[in-house]
Amino acid sequence: MSIVESELAKPGAEVEQFCLPEHCFHSFDALFCALTSSKPISANFPDGTYPLFVTWNTRSSRPGRSPRLRGCIGTFEPQPLRDGLAEYALISAFRDHRFKKIEEWELESLECTVSLLMDFEDAASYLDWTVGVHGIQISFPHPSLLAISPSPSSAPSPLSSNSASALPTRASLKHSFSACYLPEVAPEQGWDQLEAVDSAIRKAGWSGRISEDLRRAVKVRRYQSRHCTVSWEEYARWRTAHGGSV
Repeated sequence: MSIVESELAKPGAEVEQFCLPEHCFHSFDALFCALTSSKPISANFPDGTYPLFVTWNTRSSRPGRSPRLRGCIGTFEPQPLRDGLAEYALISAFRDHRFKKIEEWELESLECTVSLLMDFEDAASYLDWTVGVHGIQISFPHPSLLAISPSPSSAPSPLSSNSASALPTRASLKHSFSACYLPEVAPEQGWDQLEAVDSAIRKAGWSGRISEDLRRAVKVRRYQSRHCTVSWEEYARWRTAHGGSV
């Protein structure tokens, strides 16, 4: 565990007070100014250093509809908040390969969520985390390696597969998979732990069969987050109040 993660894991860490609407306003401002060539508003919050994610959602015009994901990228490497939020606001808006780049005409339908990450722990198994409390970061080797790698646990599993895996190739020996989900994703999707892990395995890029042997080979790092969300209307009022125009 890094020094930053150790500090974040302490009871009463300052992440709580640092998860502020101003972080979302700063992220929104970075996107707005990038799309309109406007002058940015200076950040006015403590410049701590944290792992972070910036999420863009599109709000539905129909009442009762949940916002739709428009982009979400972050980093588990601690970042200075002012530069990190501005950078990842643009990365998630323009470089999330799942979506087209956000365009200026979409701004008024957007909301921005900033997540600051804390309490990183290595899970004892792929089920050693709590839905609604933890996010997960998973990694696993190419399943072909499971035939020659030691079992991650000596305890028998009633779900284990007895089928033989293909022999690993030079390419598969070098290949590994990884993916992550923020803490709010599993409850939003209605997933239990198994469904969330299987979805993360797919998100990591594995398209083959998901066996119990594969699940047991997955290394899970669990973590918690503090997050804040603001709408375009809230951002526009903030920018106007600070001397900017929209």
